[in-house]
Amino acid sequence: MTTTRRPLTTTDLAPLARAALGRSRALTGVERLRGGTKKGVYRLTLDDDSTAVAYVWSADEDYWDQPDPDPRDVFSHGTGLGLFTAAHDRLTAAGVRTPRLRYADSTHTHLPADAAVVEDLTGGSLEDALTRDPEQAPRAMERTAELLATLHSHTGPRFGKVAVVDQGGSSYGVSCEQQVTEGALRAVAEAAARDPRAAAARRELEAEIHALAAEVRPRDRHTLVHGELGADHILLTPDGQPALIDIEGLMYFDAEHEHVFLRLRFGPHYDALRAPGLDEARLRLYRLAMHIGLVSGPLTLIEGDFPHPERMREIAEHNLHQAVSLLKSAS
Repeated sequence: MTTTRRPLTTTDLAPLARAALGRSRALTGVERLRGGTKKGVYRLTLDDDSTAVAYVWSADEDYWDQPDPDPRDVFSHGTGLGLFTAAHDRLTAAGVRTPRLRYADSTHTHLPADAAVVEDLTGGSLEDALTRDPEQAPRAMERTAELLATLHSHTGPRFGKVAVVDQGGSSYGVSCEQQVTEGALRAVAEAAARDPRAAAARRELEAEIHALAAEVRPRDRHTLVHGELGADHILLTPDGQPALIDIEGLMYFDAEHEHVFLRLRFGPHYDALRAPGLDEARLRLYRLAMHIGLVSGPLTLIEGDFPHPERMREIAEHNLHQAVSLLKSAS
């Protein structure tokens, strides 16, 4: 666990800003934006009042304190400049809006960390817009549905992280459903080690995971998906167009994996994002796996020095209740 975390300052980020944005403008302000648990996200303000956003990948910015991830594991820790640039390039080629990359540096010349600078989209997040202007929510969701349709119209030859597959590589495992099943079983064990209620339900949860997995039929289509898409992972351009952020987890996988997360995160707005042709057996397996993962993940995160443990406990509590409710509905 990193015990000396501190946000980067204007002095720290000035060399990166000069390299990315030119020497004719000076960096006058830095703000660390909320929400980042795997990388630091900083708004850079220059002396001409223009802005940009810096991403910084370092141990000090990553609250998960994970060992170096293996990208061939499709669900490994999704962080790093390589994953980011591969995802950015794939989304750009697919015609899916994301903040434009202005500079990337893996040499640690300007910071003792990998870093990138992207455009600052100033329309706020979709999450804030849905709360701030309910009358405009239908139009915002319509545009988001259009973005998702474009994203999900692209496929890959194999499942896995874009950074692996687009370079001709392959992921561990033989199928999406196998990887979800194995990940869910690991998450049950991790949750059971941290919460007595999860421990009490462990055998039932494991049995239900196996039962749901047995209902899934093979498939060879692998869809381009964000992986953990909520309204907080969508920014709006000044003219209201949605753009994806936190894209390092971009992968080729089952569309059902995306939709169980969309349903959870968008709640009453999800109806605008529904898609035809989804496999109900995969949805059932992936829904239970997601809830279990959202118990083990937050409980693991707050064992470190994450600064907002209350919110993580709330997430774990809610999803434990959902997982147990699915068990009751299945019995």
